[in-house]
Amino acid sequence: MRTVKTSLLLVSACAAVVALAQMGGQQTQPAPTSTPPGARVGAAAPMFTATDTMGRIVNADTFRGRWVVLEWFNPECPFVKKHYVEGHMQKLQAEMAEEGIVWITVNSGAPGQQGHMTTEASNKKAEEWKMAPGHMLIDESGRIGRMYGATRTPHMFVIDPKGTVIYAGAIDSDSSADPKKVDGAENFVVAAIKEAKAGKPVSKATTSPYGCTVKYAPGR
Repeated sequence: MRTVKTSLLLVSACAAVVALAQMGGQQTQPAPTSTPPGARVGAAAPMFTATDTMGRIVNADTFRGRWVVLEWFNPECPFVKKHYVEGHMQKLQAEMAEEGIVWITVNSGAPGQQGHMTTEASNKKAEEWKMAPGHMLIDESGRIGRMYGATRTPHMFVIDPKGTVIYAGAIDSDSSADPKKVDGAENFVVAAIKEAKAGKPVSKATTSPYGCTVKYAPGR
């Protein structure tokens, strides 16, 4: 009887070990291959067509031959305000426009979520803050945001004239919400464009975006 009980205990212990090993394996398994779509550095930028807040059709494919910057935007996010409150983002947008670079500001906040704005409210905010993007898009369905894998505001993407994503991530090296620290931070967008235009590889092609989460519609 003792031998039987001992055998049963050994079998139970072995089964427990196997179960734990399987659980551990599940936790360390790589992500499924069917990962959500998103803009990948070195790959072609996702194409989209949308209408901006001024009623103009924006077809990303027509920007071939030009540099493009995409900025994810939420006017109520302190990390976005950090770059606008003292005019840093507006200045950068204007400088990029002077260089012929297309700047597209995208608001993927869903209705009822923080930062969502109507067309009228968006244009009013742009005027109030003296914003200078080439286009402002309201992406309340989250279609464009999810195409690019935008997760934060601001989340930045740079596309070269060939339509290839050359940078994706944070706007700069300071992840605080303090506007006083903008001047002393390295601007990754500016650096990426400068290096790429000079024919050099982008030294920091991918960084971790910081800021508020993009307020997509819940469950979508």
